[in-house]
Amino acid sequence: MVKLNKIYTRTGDDGTSGLADGSRVAKSSLRMTAIGDVDEANSAIGVARTALGQGVVEEALARIQNDLFDLGADVATPLAEGEAAGAALRIVASQVTRLEQEIDRLNDALGPLTSFVLPAGDAAASALHLARAIARRAERSAVAATQDAALNPLALAYLNRLSDYLFVAARWVNQAGAGDVLWVPGAQR
Repeated sequence: MVKLNKIYTRTGDDGTSGLADGSRVAKSSLRMTAIGDVDEANSAIGVARTALGQGVVEEALARIQNDLFDLGADVATPLAEGEAAGAALRIVASQVTRLEQEIDRLNDALGPLTSFVLPAGDAAASALHLARAIARRAERSAVAATQDAALNPLALAYLNRLSDYLFVAARWVNQAGAGDVLWVPGAQR
């Protein structure tokens, strides 16, 4: 259980941040960039939840926000060679599979795409599109972080599925795709 009595510690005043194993890294490191981008994606999902109100997508987003805290902890915990299963909080296959199932459930109600979809439409759908773009950045940051240190491949898979989920959810919220704003190539020439 997490217990925070004091919010500021002054330990990061030197430009470093602590990882879950107690080691310290520069706040500008690729790993910390990934953690920050995951946090930003989570915050954007929170904004989308408030725009949605209650419903199937909002319920899924609540689970996803919790998963993203797990994912942040996963990225903040260096992989140990020969790490025993369950030794650290990691994203697991069932979390990725659940996202895939939720994508499939929403996508079944949508018609096929005839063009790229612009990030617009209903206010809640627009918020989901913004969260999708931020989730894609979080994925790019996490992939970049693997240049410095190994990360859980399932965390990377989760971030990849997350942007897919947010795209499909935005279309679903846009009146099952009927409210999608489609790209018209060269329309403004």
